[in-house]
Amino acid sequence: QVQLVESWGGSVQAGGSLRLSCAASGYIGSRNCVAWFRQAPGKEREGVATISRLGNRSYADSVKGRFTISEDIAENTVYLQMNSLKPEDTAMYYCAARDVYCWMINRFLRSEYTYWGQGTQVTVSS
Repeated sequence: QVQLVESWGGSVQAGGSLRLSCAASGYIGSRNCVAWFRQAPGKEREGVATISRLGNRSYADSVKGRFTISEDIAENTVYLQMNSLKPEDTAMYYCAARDVYCWMINRFLRSEYTYWGQGTQVTVSS
C-alpha cells in the first residue's frame, strides 16, 4: 500500500518562501512520475510541477521561475521549493504519483495519477 504524506505548508506574506515535502511509503514503481497539484476554494485542481525518476522536470507557466521541484531518492521524498510567493498561490497543495514516466501521460491532468496525499495548506497574505 502506497501512502503519500505532504508537510510544511503554512502562512507567509507575499514575497516569502516555503518548502513543501511529499514523503512516500511503499513502492510506487521504477519509473515514478510525481506531481504537485493545488486547489484553491471554488477552483479546479491544477497541476503545478512534475518530476520523473530520471530527473526530468516540468512546471506550469504560473510558477515557472519561482517554484522548483526536486527529489531525494534515498529518502523517497519529493520537495517543492516555492519562492516569491503571491496571494494567488494560496491553495491546498497535494502530491500525486504514478508508476510511469511523466512524458508518457498528460502530466498536469488530475485523473492520470494513481496515488494522492491528503494535502497541506499554503496561505499567502498581501
